[in-house]
Amino acid sequence: MMFFRHPILITKLFRELIWNFPDLKDKIYLTFDDGPTPEITPWVLDVLKGFKTKATFFCLGKNVEKYPDLFERIIKEGHTVGNHTYSHLDGWKTKNNEYFKDIELADKSINSKLFRPPFGRIRPSQIKYLKKKYKIIMWDVLCQDFNQKISKESCLQKVLKQKKGGSIIVFHDTIKAGKNLYYLLPGMLDGIKKKSFGFGMIE
Repeated sequence: MMFFRHPILITKLFRELIWNFPDLKDKIYLTFDDGPTPEITPWVLDVLKGFKTKATFFCLGKNVEKYPDLFERIIKEGHTVGNHTYSHLDGWKTKNNEYFKDIELADKSINSKLFRPPFGRIRPSQIKYLKKKYKIIMWDVLCQDFNQKISKESCLQKVLKQKKGGSIIVFHDTIKAGKNLYYLLPGMLDGIKKKSFGFGMIE
C-alpha cells in the first residue's frame, strides 16, 4: 500500500533517517527520483527555472551514464543531486553486498553524500552501513505522480493538503509519471508560492 504520508510510527522507529526538516517551517523541499530521462527531466528543469526554484534530484547511476549532459545540466542550473543506486534495487529484496556494490557503482558518476533508497525500502543493517557515508533522505509527502489510477487533479489536491513547512516532497522525472507530472508540478509550485513558502535544496 502506498501512502501520501508515512505513518508516524515508521518515522519514529527510524529516527536516523531524514524524513523532513521540522525546524525550517518556511520552506518546502522538492525532490525528483529515478532520472535523468531525456523525455521528462529537461521539461522539469525548464519549469523549475520559470518558477526560480531549486530542487534535489536523486539519480540512478545507469541513467547518469546514459545521459551525462543532462546530469551536468541539473548541476549547472544550481540543483543538488543524490545517489538513488545504480539500477533501482529494492533494499528489502537484495543482499547487502550486492546492494552496497550497486550504490558504490552509482557513486562513481554521481559523487554525492545524499542517498535515497528506491521504493523507500531499506533494512536496519543497510542503514547502519550507509549512514557512515551518506545522509539518508526519505520524505514525508509522496505525490504518487507515477500512479495511473489517481487523477492529476486529485494528486495535486492531496499534495497541497499533506504538505507542511519543512516537508520533503517526492516527484519522479520519468515517462511513467509524465501524465500527472505535467499538471501537478506547475500547479503545486504555484499553490505553494501563494502560501508564501520558499523552496530549499537538500545538501
